[in-house]
Amino acid sequence: MDHQAEDPVERRRAQALEALQRGDVLLAEQAFARLLEQLPDDAEALQFLASRELERGHVTRAVERLRAARLAHPRDAAILHQLGAAQVLAGDPGGAEDSLREALRLAPGMFVARLRLGVVLEQQGRSREAAMVYLGAINAAQAQRRWLSDETTAPGLRDAVKHAARHVAATRRELFDAVIEPLRQRYGRAELARVDQCLAIYLHELPPPLPDPRQRPLFLYFPGVPSQPLYPRERFPEHARLEAAVEAIRGELRTVLAGADDPLEPFLGATTAEAEAARLLESTGAQEAGWDAFFFYRHGERYDDNCARCPRTSALLDTLPLVRIRDHAPETLYSVLRPGTHILPHRGVTNTRLVTHLPLIVPPDCALRVGGQTHVWEEGRCITFDDTFEHEAWNRSGQTRVVLIMDSWNPDLTEAERLAVTDLVAAIGDFNRPAP
Repeated sequence: MDHQAEDPVERRRAQALEALQRGDVLLAEQAFARLLEQLPDDAEALQFLASRELERGHVTRAVERLRAARLAHPRDAAILHQLGAAQVLAGDPGGAEDSLREALRLAPGMFVARLRLGVVLEQQGRSREAAMVYLGAINAAQAQRRWLSDETTAPGLRDAVKHAARHVAATRRELFDAVIEPLRQRYGRAELARVDQCLAIYLHELPPPLPDPRQRPLFLYFPGVPSQPLYPRERFPEHARLEAAVEAIRGELRTVLAGADDPLEPFLGATTAEAEAARLLESTGAQEAGWDAFFFYRHGERYDDNCARCPRTSALLDTLPLVRIRDHAPETLYSVLRPGTHILPHRGVTNTRLVTHLPLIVPPDCALRVGGQTHVWEEGRCITFDDTFEHEAWNRSGQTRVVLIMDSWNPDLTEAERLAVTDLVAAIGDFNRPAP
């Protein structure tokens, strides 16, 4: 005997679903209403009946049903999303915001709920917050190959998605212009003309005028500076202090490598190391490829314990004119390339800063190639290059290779341009940060 068929609740549910399959919405509504008489907190019935109330324009009744569903199922993100949408129609933006934020806390990937939250914020005049939320919705949808075109966007959402994209573009242009404006006032608009062009390129208002096809920044291209893979040593006189202290720096490195603990970490990051290593690292021998790091700074964050372990190296780095941008730079580290490791060709993020290597331990058969030019490291002799050119490095020996890496400003930027890039990159990072 089918006990489920004897259950009146499940019998009503089956009747409702069968009616929906036949397109008989009225019969489905009647079945769900009877089900609800027997099981007042049934989520499926409450949600369906709420949707019918909305179709009739009975917004208050719909909200009441969805609040009952939420009370019975407080961790159901779909109920919270539907409740938020109904609260918008009910003229309750505060309630809608609370419901949608809670839905997204439980299910961050609900990009339609995020889009609706952006609408709520924009309607309240919170334009910048709305833009950031809209951007999060678009990014989340496009990560799932949605909202890339009309064909990948549900017809009922196309206008809203296009509006969100326009709002994001207009808001970030206004925001980034406001970030640069004080410097325009201070130095004059002509002094920051290249920064304005850089911003227009970033916003896809202008194509990047790349003079060399080997160069392609992943993030920010600054126009009007010489395009060259390797930079002359005389452009960086401060690096002489690094070279003069190479024995002390190498001594602290050897102490780190000989320590009982293991302070090194994957350069590509512990959470992404496996996927990134498969894309960027290749073994040239029997050993597994490995690229490790001992960070002094990463993304602008100081590693205090590591700095304390290498006080002379850390103190010297702190005297250099490194790039300093909140949450982004500097990036300084011992870069440890294990035997038989090849870092495959890749490109960096921006030509506003350059990368310097101070080679500390260089076995035979190790080299760096930038823009097709091969350079063999010499211990104690700095090399500076633009990593927005395709570059790669390899250690084909049976020993470990270590260089000290640091980032420095492109010397062809003026003081005003450096200040503007500092403020602009920090603002872009804030704007692009995933919305809560």
